[in-house]
Amino acid sequence: MEVSTNAKPNVTIVVVPRERFSYTRESLESIYQDTTCPFELVYVDGGSPKYIRRYLQAQAQEKQFKLIRTNHYISPNRARNIGLSEVKTKYVVFIDNDVLVKRGWLTSLVKSAEETDAMVVGTLTCLDKPLHEIIHNGGGETYIDVRENNGKVTRHGVQNSYLEGRRVNKIPEQLTLTECDFVELHCALVRTELFEKTGPFDEELLSTREHIDLCLTATHKAGGKVYCDRQSIVTYITGPHFDWSDVTYFMLRWSDAWDMASFERFRQKWGLEEDWYFEKRYYRLGRRRYRSLLRAAITRFPWKEHKPWFANWLKSTERMVNGWMSDIYALKHSYARHSIGLRKKQKVKDTENFKPLVTSSSVS
Repeated sequence: MEVSTNAKPNVTIVVVPRERFSYTRESLESIYQDTTCPFELVYVDGGSPKYIRRYLQAQAQEKQFKLIRTNHYISPNRARNIGLSEVKTKYVVFIDNDVLVKRGWLTSLVKSAEETDAMVVGTLTCLDKPLHEIIHNGGGETYIDVRENNGKVTRHGVQNSYLEGRRVNKIPEQLTLTECDFVELHCALVRTELFEKTGPFDEELLSTREHIDLCLTATHKAGGKVYCDRQSIVTYITGPHFDWSDVTYFMLRWSDAWDMASFERFRQKWGLEEDWYFEKRYYRLGRRRYRSLLRAAITRFPWKEHKPWFANWLKSTERMVNGWMSDIYALKHSYARHSIGLRKKQKVKDTENFKPLVTSSSVS
């Protein structure tokens, strides 16, 4: 690791759990090996299994970073706020615990923030291996479309990602510092003063729309700008390694209840109509659980003539178990109690018609 110790850090990296724990070691090693400017680090461990807990305790002692642990699972925004409470630097970078960074990533982010005076600067986020090659997000467009029809004014959410699915080496001319409306929270730098102006992350957004909410807050409420630094490259790893110790957190993190509560909060907070923007996301509820936990079992089911019946039964059973699990968690932890019952509002198709997406856009 080539990190200078002469300069006082002006940035704190806050690592938070995304959807699993089994990539903790690889991600943390990447940060320390491929970050070339000084930084402070706060690691928020939200209920990881024992072997991860022991590893993080050893690393915190060796590398002298701040480790904060809860003995139960927490949402990403909850984790970000816990980490944010320890930040004393000008900038804070929030990064998920399943992200690998490309050398020079942080130097570039800080330089871009200094040059643009931006409130938020995101990375060029790639997906899976080979590393830093297939783009998941290069910034995006999001805004509230205000329409008037027969004297009625309605507000509609609009969102489009840039460069999704493109290869990094095919578009060198587009790898520039680009002003945009939103960036992903897989890895993003935020000017700490934003939270002094607008408050911490919204913890009622349990699982989704956090990145859109942050960027809308930065632009609409703080009058700031959002940029994507496409020279700062990281890769978000979705698989194939998935430990059994990850399953319960993964199921809660992408539970129907947490998704529905997040969509409801986001819609009401920004005064949006419950239109196709939300309908298509209701339809996709559970797709991550299907892809990671159920699809392999359905594919390997030996009796082809009974496979449709088995698939429908398995998806229906998993959905009931998922609802029970999220309700039990909500009863124990007050900050997630608003998720109880919202899953019953699901506007999804019947289980027989449920066809989750498997493209790269389905893992944002």
